[in-house]
Amino acid sequence: MYDILVIGAGINGAGIARDAAGRGLRVLVMEAGDIARGTSSASTKLIHGGLRYLEHFEFALVRESLAERERLWKIAPHVVRPMRFILPHRSGLRPRWLLRLGLFLYDHIGGRRKLPPTSTLDLRTHEAGKPLKHGFRTAFAYSDCWVDDARMVVLNLRDAADRGATVLPHTPVAGLERAQGVWRIRAGDGTQYTARAVVNAGGPAVLDVLDLAGQRGSQRMRLVRGSHIVVSRLFDHDFSYFFQLPDGRIFFAIPYEQDFTMIGTTDADHSGSLTDIRPDAAEIAYLCEGANGYFRKQITPADIVWSFAGVRPLIDDGSGRPEAATRGYRLDLSEAIEGAPLLSVFGGKLTTYRHLAQSAIDLLASRIPELAGPGWTDSVALPGGDFPMDGAAKLVEELIAQYPFLQRGWAERLVASYGTRAWLVLGDAQGLQDCGVHFGHGLTACEVEYLIAQEWARKADDILWRRSKLGLHLSAAQVASLESYLGTKMGAS
Repeated sequence: MYDILVIGAGINGAGIARDAAGRGLRVLVMEAGDIARGTSSASTKLIHGGLRYLEHFEFALVRESLAERERLWKIAPHVVRPMRFILPHRSGLRPRWLLRLGLFLYDHIGGRRKLPPTSTLDLRTHEAGKPLKHGFRTAFAYSDCWVDDARMVVLNLRDAADRGATVLPHTPVAGLERAQGVWRIRAGDGTQYTARAVVNAGGPAVLDVLDLAGQRGSQRMRLVRGSHIVVSRLFDHDFSYFFQLPDGRIFFAIPYEQDFTMIGTTDADHSGSLTDIRPDAAEIAYLCEGANGYFRKQITPADIVWSFAGVRPLIDDGSGRPEAATRGYRLDLSEAIEGAPLLSVFGGKLTTYRHLAQSAIDLLASRIPELAGPGWTDSVALPGGDFPMDGAAKLVEELIAQYPFLQRGWAERLVASYGTRAWLVLGDAQGLQDCGVHFGHGLTACEVEYLIAQEWARKADDILWRRSKLGLHLSAAQVASLESYLGTKMGAS
């Protein structure tokens, strides 16, 4: 019997599983698809306070998020990195004084220590002004962090598994019922499990899980789709942009995977399927139009090399516009009189996942005394993150010194994905020939074997779009070669 079943292997479920396993409990994680298959791999990939949330007076959420930025950078310096954002002032929109006031608050309410403060730029002379249309003069540069969102999920689950958790992707929950003081769980293949408590971290499907348990309550959710497009690189520097639009919304333009620029996001109410979420034509046109209002280089839908969308499960607070809906979260624990505990997670955002998870475990401690105790996840590195916050460049040099056959870009990708575990990926390789089949762009059989054994990868999409973003770089023939290799491996197992 398990102490806790966590339903959902997105960022909240992964964080909760890690925290619980680290406190010594027997944890089972069940996920209907691949790890991070939904919202948690389709975010804007930022660890940020949410500058625009200040306009909606969500000061507590902004403060909590800002406090988490440097904590997450500290425990995962391979997948989290600092980034400077350029916010141009645009005549006729938010006045310059209002932007500066918001950024002053942003700098001071969240315990910023290592990230540099806001500064004012002259876009006529600064390199960030070169890709922009004429007429933009003043901008503010402020700090936040970027994250590889799907890898953050995988690393939390890898740590949970290293601490004893059982992680079962591609294992949907088909039945949930209380019996004799515990939960009886039936998987889609008929396998039966028992657990003392259940955590419903279903994300957009949280209400469906409640229905499965016969526990639908009065909580209402608002599903909001956020869409992104990826185009060939629009600028050559490392700054990102935070742009305002005339309708009051904002969007980002972020350097992405060396050769590309990612643009997003939208806010559109979503009422369709949760299994095949894509940007619609109107959202794509909206993002192209927004970018064309700022950049000299114009883009059209034909220039898009990849697009993706995720559905944010937000608490329905009655906001008229989807972008105004709260990004906060709520934890609902069933009453003791109902029997075995059921904790449901409503809402949340990537930046606050660790604190949400700690709060969830602390709440469950009222029913499972073994969980009582101080939080620990804010100071213990995630797998591969046991090096200084500013130590990635040194790690790259050390990796190249031990494996001289690595090209620098390849070594940088390995460190950015695996940190100190890059050595486990390459093992005893003395040359490229020792790494097995080279599928392209530095993806070799030794890395694929690692992803299968350590990160639950099964299919090419798992590797190319969630464990990495190499799908942007590999040709159709290279993808077919990987699929053939995996078919042989999975068939043999």
